[in-house]
Amino acid sequence: MTPPGRRREEAARLLREAERHATPIEPLSTTLPGLGLADAYAVQQDNIARRLATGATVIGHKVGLTSAPMQQLLGVHEPDFGHLLDDMVHRDGAAVRATRYCAPRVEPEICFRLARPLHGPGVTTEDVLAATEAVAPALEIVDSRIRDWRITLVDTVADNASSAGLVCGSWTPMEYAPDLAAVTVDLHVNRDYAASGSGKEVLGHPATAVAWLANTLAAFGVGLDPGHVILPGAMTTAPFVGAGQKAEARFGALGSVSVSFV
Repeated sequence: MTPPGRRREEAARLLREAERHATPIEPLSTTLPGLGLADAYAVQQDNIARRLATGATVIGHKVGLTSAPMQQLLGVHEPDFGHLLDDMVHRDGAAVRATRYCAPRVEPEICFRLARPLHGPGVTTEDVLAATEAVAPALEIVDSRIRDWRITLVDTVADNASSAGLVCGSWTPMEYAPDLAAVTVDLHVNRDYAASGSGKEVLGHPATAVAWLANTLAAFGVGLDPGHVILPGAMTTAPFVGAGQKAEARFGALGSVSVSFV
C-alpha cells in the first residue's frame, strides 16, 4: 500500500489538476484506498496553502452536510467544513462561466459576517448570534471534482467540502434580522421552481452550524476572525446548473440573490 504521505500528495495533485482543467477524476476513496478523514483534511489544507501562496486570501469557511438527508446519504453523523477564498466570490447577479466547473450545483444559504472573533471549544449558538455583525441571502456554488458526484466523506472533505463559489446579496444588520431558523427560501432556476426550505433545516438553526465550525476548527488551531464570512449549510436540495441558466434564491424579508451561468 502507498505510504500515507504519498497518498496525500497524490490526492492533492489529482484534485488540483481536476480543478485546473475542469475535468473530474475518479473517487479518491477508490483510487487511493486507505485515505482517511485526517488525510482528507490534510489534502484540503495543502491545496488551500498552495492557493494562498499564489495570492488568494481566506475570507471565511463553509459548513457542509448539515441536513439529515445529506448525512444519511454519506453515512455520517456530523458536518464537514471547507475554506472560502476571495477569488471564489462573485457579486450578486453576476454572470459566471459554467465551463470553469466540472458539474456545478447551487445551494441557498444564510451567510454570516462576524463582528467579533469566535474561538472554540465551547462556542454556543448564542455566542455566534452575539458575535455576528450581519447576515445575507447567499448562493453557494458547489462543484465536485469527483466524477458524477460519486463522493464519500473523504472525497468531499479533500475537495474543499465541494465548495467552488459564493454569491451574497444585501447584508442585514443582526439587530434587524428575523429569526434565522424561521427564515424560508424558494429556489428558482430559469424562473422555474426548484426547491424550498428553511433555516431550521441547518442543524435546527444556522448559527448552530457556525458554532460547530468554531469548535471543530479549534482542534486545528484555527479560529474565526472579525470580518470572516461563514456559509452554514444548504437550506434545500442542490440542483445542477449549467450554461444559459440563472439561479435565484428568494429569502423573504432577507431579500434575494442570483447568479447566471454562461
